[in-house]
Amino acid sequence: MATSNKVIITCAVTGSIHTPTMSPYLPITPQEIAEAAIGAAEAGAAIVHLHARDPKTGKPDQRPEAFAPFLPVIKQRCNAVINLTSGGSPTMRVEERVKPAEVFKPEVASLNMGSMNFALFPMLNRYKSFKFDWEEPYLEGTRDLIFRNTFRDIEFVLKTCQNNDTRFEFECYDIGHLYSLAHFLERGLVKPPLFVQSVFGILGGIGTHPEDVMHMRRTADRLLGRENYRWSVLGAGRSQMPIAAMAASMGGNVRVGLEDSLWIGPGKLAESNAQQVSKARQIIEGRQPRRGAGNPVAERRRQGRILRLGRPQFPD
Repeated sequence: MATSNKVIITCAVTGSIHTPTMSPYLPITPQEIAEAAIGAAEAGAAIVHLHARDPKTGKPDQRPEAFAPFLPVIKQRCNAVINLTSGGSPTMRVEERVKPAEVFKPEVASLNMGSMNFALFPMLNRYKSFKFDWEEPYLEGTRDLIFRNTFRDIEFVLKTCQNNDTRFEFECYDIGHLYSLAHFLERGLVKPPLFVQSVFGILGGIGTHPEDVMHMRRTADRLLGRENYRWSVLGAGRSQMPIAAMAASMGGNVRVGLEDSLWIGPGKLAESNAQQVSKARQIIEGRQPRRGAGNPVAERRRQGRILRLGRPQFPD
């Protein structure tokens, strides 16, 4: 695969990790999600990764009906690639999680590459009360929760989307997930070049130490072959920008957004997804004082050629 020095920025605008109490800037309603995605694209995101929420309570909602109000608006008003989650929420079954990708046939869908502990309960210590009744038990429930992504589940998502022309953002939260992806590559169920999203900082997955980042990269190179994949990273919480900077210096792509971190700096909430995209772009392009020019950011019209992601192939 020919490589490119263009860096792809993905923006995950709302997710299912954070709850409304945690930030007044977290997009919840369809209008807020649409405006956040459009703003991120205008700031330089080539891909927008989308979840939906109940507009009244902010609770994660994976029904296609929850996505329908904002998807046409985003498509009409910006040129970003649409990436729909098939991860949904860790509390959901795969049959529920894949429905939006099945119905709307997006260009890209996320795909989690392994089951894992997905612990959000440490965030309970930061808040004395919650705005909505669902938030506290939702977080507490992750103390005894396995985010299920079995081999059957992964095959189910691949097969459900195989006729949609949908490509995948393969989310790998730990080293074992890379081995799972290599297994599917060996079986021919996924085709190179792959878009590999390494996720750092979720309790239950790999950590955020620089050695963790380098270990992920080295392992992906060894298992997949660098010519067979495009590498992207996301760092959860305060590690978001440091890991983005490190990955960009290693030739990787980056993901930011309020799904992954609510912050723009120490103790300062990000006021928009676009603010995080702009900061990531500044890091990537080396526009800090006294720095030389860095790598340019990929625009929508170029990123499709850069990714060239393969469709899953299943025998009849």
